[in-house]
Amino acid sequence: MPDRGEELITNRLEKLSRIKDMGIDPYPISFGITNTISQALNLLDKNKDGIDKDPIKVVLAGRLIRLRVMGKASFLDLRDGTGVIQGYLRKDLLHENYDLLKELDLWDHVGISGELIFTQTGEPSIKAENLTLLSKSLRPPPDKWHGLKDVELRYRQREIDLSSNDDVRARFIKRSRIVSAIRSFLDSRNFVEVETPVLVPVAAGAMAKPFITNHNALNRTLYMRIATELYLKRCIIGGLDRVYEIGRVFRNEGIDLSHNPEYTLLESYQAYTDLQGVMEMVESMISIVVDSVNGNTNVDWNDHVIDFSTPWAKIRLQDAIREFSGIDLDEFPDPSSLAGRMREAGIAVTQEVSWGRLVDKIISDKVEPHLIQPTFLIDYPAEMSPLAKRKTSDGNYVDRFEAFIGGMEIGNAYSELNDPIDQRIRFQSQEELRDQHADEDFDRIDDAFLDALEYGMPPTGGLGLGIDRLVMLLTDQKNIREVVLFPHLSLSQEEIFRFVDDLITDNRQLPMSTDEFTEYIYKALTEDLRSRITKDEIQNRVEQANVN
Repeated sequence: MPDRGEELITNRLEKLSRIKDMGIDPYPISFGITNTISQALNLLDKNKDGIDKDPIKVVLAGRLIRLRVMGKASFLDLRDGTGVIQGYLRKDLLHENYDLLKELDLWDHVGISGELIFTQTGEPSIKAENLTLLSKSLRPPPDKWHGLKDVELRYRQREIDLSSNDDVRARFIKRSRIVSAIRSFLDSRNFVEVETPVLVPVAAGAMAKPFITNHNALNRTLYMRIATELYLKRCIIGGLDRVYEIGRVFRNEGIDLSHNPEYTLLESYQAYTDLQGVMEMVESMISIVVDSVNGNTNVDWNDHVIDFSTPWAKIRLQDAIREFSGIDLDEFPDPSSLAGRMREAGIAVTQEVSWGRLVDKIISDKVEPHLIQPTFLIDYPAEMSPLAKRKTSDGNYVDRFEAFIGGMEIGNAYSELNDPIDQRIRFQSQEELRDQHADEDFDRIDDAFLDALEYGMPPTGGLGLGIDRLVMLLTDQKNIREVVLFPHLSLSQEEIFRFVDDLITDNRQLPMSTDEFTEYIYKALTEDLRSRITKDEIQNRVEQANVN
């Protein structure tokens, strides 16, 4: 029995052939419109009392989302990026052009020229005088365009998700407005937007595992950037006193509800200011952005109402840890004693991790969940912050804050370390910690940055702000994949089969029996892939390849 999906595609291909036989180009190069659908509806609404006696003629275009063919008169619904309008089509007005309706399907793109009217039932419509096919859709929409419900399919085929779900489309439009509002704020404060390298010789500026690649022409190992920090500081050293970049960074780490391997990061650096200046800028910027895109500074999120208005709460990190976990960091200055105290507090740890990593785990397990309203945690241990300036009152701590909203970290800022000697020592300490804790990520020595720092960097305040998480908060989403257009996912079953087929094709010349070859292909797969395909499935594909 033929697959229903393949049958529908075959039917559409047959229609495509008939359309071409009619002398119609199913994919014309362009089509001129006079209005968006939203503009057309506004024009019609302004004239609903019939004040303007002249007919309103427009040319509209969009995707066909409903079609009702009824003999000599038919109706369709047309949607563009701004709205939906009904099309009223009559054979006596369209003549031979009316025959095209028989060959149309849902999700075809069409253009209509005609007069804007209200039907007898009061429905805003365009009475068609001409109908033009703009793009023939060869695949049917999911579930008769009522919406794609399979979550993983929504992420894998975001184009269908956008076309099927109005709320998803609106969410990504809002994301664009959020980014534009951030740029507008920074530009108004005389920041200069710059672009720094994505492929870098040293993956420095953060504690994260990088993606590694190779530049063939240079025969050189390069890394996808994990931060933009060090290049932006070199701009400050060069005399660009206020700089920012909004761009992708890449971290070869886990995927969960608030982490994606590549994400959008705002980093900004301002000369002649410190952590207090950055703190004022962050709370002002986000408050203004929220008001701009939301209409006020109160946002519904996860059964809470978050108030983004200024000023935000400020809590010393030590005090927050003591309040929410009962642990006093000063009493446990080494990894062993701190790990023991954490176990007593019910926090699962292994003895091998560093002291800084243990503190970070206390924050994520015991402190973050309580920080729903906008809050700055300030004064961090120096071991956790190799690029931040030490506090004059206590050299074991640095002038740093992390901003938390909705139980998530959204920002990180320092009074930037500008002492080149101290900076080199701090980097070397990070390398020593890497030797002691090989499974953890620490910052890396970037000699080009250290050399640049020796030319002199003025006192500077720096910021890193996660755009994706901010969008999550402003669109009431709990999963970062809902605010990233094309998030990373594990391989689909179809992709696994395709990968196995490619392996079979590339190695089929090996002199092996079917059983031996099946075992060879199975062992060539990663452990994760082996858990998702059986040897019998591989053998079936090997035998099929031999037949072909």
